[in-house]
Amino acid sequence: MYSTILVPIAFEEGRDSSAALDIAKALLAPGGTITALHVIEEVPSYASTYLDESLIVEARKSVMHALAAKLGDHKDVTPHVVTGHSGRTILEEAGRMGADLIVIASHRPGLQDYFLGSTAARVVRHAKCCVHVIR
Repeated sequence: MYSTILVPIAFEEGRDSSAALDIAKALLAPGGTITALHVIEEVPSYASTYLDESLIVEARKSVMHALAAKLGDHKDVTPHVVTGHSGRTILEEAGRMGADLIVIASHRPGLQDYFLGSTAARVVRHAKCCVHVIR
């Protein structure tokens, strides 16, 4: 059983966050915590100079509401939204919170994944804790 579980949530089509949350709950030790993490990709600096700060704040609020809605009946899961590069930021957040398990959903690998690697593959290769991958 695990006491601190991180579940990265992507809003992409075909990612089953519900299954990842169910598995996290099944592996959770009594008194443990589950955090659902969504990473907003950073806007490149050449584009961010043209964006109004209020637009960025509103977009972040919208993402937080979408994450809360995606959690649905999982009321005991803490939603968390950060900005950064997906693979690196998931690993940083896992380290920051002292996660002992990451439960991450992954798509079936395509040809491009063999050359570039998916976010889940990066997390598996570099995590300092256990990783459970859902397909």
